[in-house]
Amino acid sequence: MQKKRVMAMMLAAAVSIMALGGCGGREGSTNSADSAPAQADTAADTAAPADASADTGDASAAGGFDAGATIGVSLPWLGTQNWKEAETMFTEQLEAKGYKPIVQAADQKVPQQQQQIESMIENGAKVIVVGPIDGTQLGSVLEKARDAGVYVIGYDRLIENTDAVDGVVQFGSVRTGEMQGQALLDGLKANKGEGPYNIELFGGGPADPNAPNFFTGAMSVLQPEIDAGNLVVVSGQTDFTQCATEDWDNSKAQKRMDSLLAGNYSDKEIHGVLSPNDGIGRAIITACEDAGQPIPVVTGLDAENESVEWVWQGKQYCTVAKPTQDLVAKTIEIIDSLQQGNGMPATDVTANNGKIDVSIYELDPVVVTKDNAKDVFKDDPDRLALLK
Repeated sequence: MQKKRVMAMMLAAAVSIMALGGCGGREGSTNSADSAPAQADTAADTAAPADASADTGDASAAGGFDAGATIGVSLPWLGTQNWKEAETMFTEQLEAKGYKPIVQAADQKVPQQQQQIESMIENGAKVIVVGPIDGTQLGSVLEKARDAGVYVIGYDRLIENTDAVDGVVQFGSVRTGEMQGQALLDGLKANKGEGPYNIELFGGGPADPNAPNFFTGAMSVLQPEIDAGNLVVVSGQTDFTQCATEDWDNSKAQKRMDSLLAGNYSDKEIHGVLSPNDGIGRAIITACEDAGQPIPVVTGLDAENESVEWVWQGKQYCTVAKPTQDLVAKTIEIIDSLQQGNGMPATDVTANNGKIDVSIYELDPVVVTKDNAKDVFKDDPDRLALLK
């Protein structure tokens, strides 16, 4: 009798071990090679057993997930028009698809964004879309998402130093900078006569991984002209660290521009300024007006309404349009692919984030000047209405 009881206990223990071995979410191992999020482009690469999906809510390519699933969207802030547009578009378009969206913005506070993402995980999100405040500070919470079987899609900005990211949807950041640099040269030649031209350089927020890429792209165009003497950076400030604008803060940009003008242009005209976005561009123009300078050629980014009007009036030379509707649409296209069990779509573009090569779903921006604004915005009735 005692022997039978021992045998029964051994059998029960074996069954328990087997049951534990059959559990676990998508890519749930703590081994980094095994736990990396789905980087492959085929369903076979992300497949998981059906019973594991049932137990954990696994967002596997084999079975996808429920059409009414919760989708999280974590935005850095709502301080510029493009992020406000993203908030509205994600909410409306995810709801129209039948998903349950949780769309939140973190007011440029990294701990707040971390907490919001953690809450999305706890609320059963199958996919979390992340526009990071600081692309290097989310690894820990995104690893929690991965271990819970959640897909992570970076939005507009690279997520760095973690393997817990499945892909990033963005406009080409280096390419955007190249366009800004070339637009500055074009505007100087068109509007400021013969060179050499006096210019200054501004960069975006250093925590944003796109900002140094914008600057790098622009300088690849401008540096040869600086070396040739065709452009003169009168302040001598040409490094990104010198030119960066903390938090993309317009008031900080205007304060720096005030200082540059007071210290370097009391007896000189400033002909052009590389601006990384529209808000900073408007701050630069305001500073020049306050200093009694003729308005220089100023670049921009995001096609914000006020800057679109200024471009049309000839006050701001250009902006670069990165249509939010295209970025949101591409992101939702990827979410639909995951929901239907087809995995992450194929892409030939990758970027190393410091830990892995991340799949990049890259869209093309477009430079907008007064000459082409009506054509660029022909399918955007709100912005088209500004051109009058």
